This record gives sequence, structure tokens and C-alpha cells, in this order.
Amino acid sequence: MKVSKQDADLFFNLMWALQFFVNQKLEILEDVSSLEDYIACSTDRKMEVRNALYDNKKLIDLFVEENPGNLSEEMLSIVSGWKNFVAGVFHIERYLKKYAVFIRETDVYGVLSLHQEFEDMVPRSRLPLYVRAVLLPFQGKIVYDGLFENYNIFFGGGIKRSLKEVYMRAKQNHRIIESFDAAPVKRRKKPPKEPLKDWTAELTELAAMAKKLRGSTGHPAIYSPAFSLVKASIAFAEQAVSDSADLDSLYTSLKKVHRALKRSITVLDREEY
Repeated sequence: MKVSKQDADLFFNLMWALQFFVNQKLEILEDVSSLEDYIACSTDRKMEVRNALYDNKKLIDLFVEENPGNLSEEMLSIVSGWKNFVAGVFHIERYLKKYAVFIRETDVYGVLSLHQEFEDMVPRSRLPLYVRAVLLPFQGKIVYDGLFENYNIFFGGGIKRSLKEVYMRAKQNHRIIESFDAAPVKRRKKPPKEPLKDWTAELTELAAMAKKLRGSTGHPAIYSPAFSLVKASIAFAEQAVSDSADLDSLYTSLKKVHRALKRSITVLDREEY
């Protein structure tokens, strides 16, 4: 879940050049007179310049315009894209093979690290972790800018479940933001890799068979609600695969399944052994 070493080196070469330029313009670290001096500065000192950069986004345009390092158009384009940064507090909710999952409110980002894997910096056991970070576009992906502040806050089960739900909802609806170049549209559906099988005939046959299910006085009490649950479930499946399926109709059909399930639970709870 990190970029290649070559890309990480490129990122920091550009970032340190930009921050050194900002320091020259704003004279934050007055004893720093060269790019090499700036690179050698401590993280705390760099943080001052970095924060000033994000507070003065127009300095990115000025850097591109003046191009003090005689960078190529491609390199300048990368730096110019950093104007689209996203800064704030995030929860790092989980690690996946391809990126770490950063959550801010209902927005979910897939973020790559630079030289060091996220898990080497923050063990998986500490997740979710509350951090203040800046996310940047880089080579068609999203990275953080190499510096983040983390808060030693313990989250209970309720918060963890809530964050998991935000992630699962974004995943299901294909709106995890993996690039700032083309952020996904909410509820965009991925085209199927192959034509979907039409289950209509099988469900119609099951529905016809289920109609024959009947509970009677001589049968155990559970038969009737169990048969109702089967019929409601088949009807729900039929609605789900229907061309006219929509959320309202699916919820209506699912409520019938829920009522049949509740009746089944009630009957089981009343059983005396």
C-alpha cells in the first residue's frame, strides 16, 4: 500500500523544493538558506513551513510560475495538482492490500503511503486511528504528504461499528475515492464483467411450489410462520431480480420478510420443552 521507491523519491524532491520556496517567500525559518539545509531540518521545523503552504495555496501557483528549479512541465503539473489537496482530521479505519482506508465524515479515501508502509508506522492493532493529515493527488493516486499528527484516542465498539458501516456503504456503492482526477459519483454501479444470469424462471418455479405450503391444526405451530417466511423470501428475491426493482419496492418486500421472521421467532420463544 505504498508507492514505488522511485515515485516516493520524486514526491519528496518536489515537496521539499516547494516547501523551501515557501520558506524563502515567507521567511519562516530564517537560518535556512539552501534546499539542502531545509531537507536537513527536523520534522517539527518542516511542519511550520508545511502548514504555511496549505494556508497560502496561491504559493503553489507562484512556484509553478517562477519554476525556481527549472522543472519539466510534467513535474510542474504534479505540483500544480497539489492545489486540490484535502486537509483535515480523518480516521484510518483499516488497511487493505492496495491502500489504507481514510474516512472523513461520509467520504472514504484510498490512500497510499510513501517510503514507509502505514502498518510499520501504525500497527493494525491501533486502528481505528484519529489523525490530522493532508491528502494529495500523485501519479493518478492519493497519497498523504509525509507528515501527520495522530491522537491517542481509544474508540469503543459503537464508533468502530459506525466507521465500518461508513466504509462498507462506500464500498458497496463504488464511491471510495482512489484518485482526485475523477472522484466516483455516488451510487455509480460497476458494469458486470459478464451478463447477469436471469433467475426469473427458477424463482417463478419456487414461488409456485411455495404456494402449496400450508400449515394446519395438526402440524407444529412453527410450520405456518416458517412457510410464510419462505414465501416472503421468494417474493423478495423476485423483486430483487426484477427489471422494475427499486429501493422502495425492495424495502416493502423486505418488510414482509421481517414480519414473517418476527412471527417465527415469537412462535419459537413460546415453545415449552
